[in-house]
Amino acid sequence: MIIQKFGGVAMQNEQMRTYCINHIKKGIEQYGKIVVVVSAIGRFGDPYATDSLLNLTTAFTSDKAARDLIASCGELIAASVLSAELTHLGILNKVLHGQQAGILTSGQFGDASIIDIDTTTIRHVLNDTNCVIIPGFQGMDHYGNVMTLGRGGSDLTAVALGEALQASHVEFFKDVPGVMTGDPALVSNYQKLDTLTFDQFLQLLQCDKPIIQLRAALHAKKTTMPLYIRGIASIETGTWISP
Repeated sequence: MIIQKFGGVAMQNEQMRTYCINHIKKGIEQYGKIVVVVSAIGRFGDPYATDSLLNLTTAFTSDKAARDLIASCGELIAASVLSAELTHLGILNKVLHGQQAGILTSGQFGDASIIDIDTTTIRHVLNDTNCVIIPGFQGMDHYGNVMTLGRGGSDLTAVALGEALQASHVEFFKDVPGVMTGDPALVSNYQKLDTLTFDQFLQLLQCDKPIIQLRAALHAKKTTMPLYIRGIASIETGTWISP
């Protein structure tokens, strides 16, 4: 099986989600079972983006538990939308969220750490369907409080699930065809890299807008989980990151 991670850009509208659905269909055909991790729809300014939800009231600055609860809603909305669209096309799937997903967290609200993943429910559901959708960026502590994993935390969700479920690899779908030698928005002379070691990849993440969350990449290196970064709308091969 594999993990597929779709970010906010990939989820932002129906046309982009069609690309997501096509990748999901191909993933099921090739690997049999997949777990899909989603980020919130769009970016700041879009109605269901995380930053948009956090700006609904300034009172969230004084209530960190409530802030994490509202921050988690963007991924729940994205998971529900994608699930409904898959079902509409005849692709059986199941959304697992909160305690169902089995992701146990601890630490500080807004910057929690994953301390364990109980995969019992996920594995049980995968006996009945080939596709499970899990909202990224969040888990629950021992007291049932929703906790978020820091900016870009859905990437960490995907890598941690890959380890816990012993997936073949984790696929990240981006608005670029893979890892580039430079930021396409800033430079014109750049190339796509076909393969990287984890150490080489980590060096490229030391920037303002890393292609995936640094914590997620560090976790992948620690657990030797191969990563495949590819374009959401591209048919060319992406970039493999491995030991």
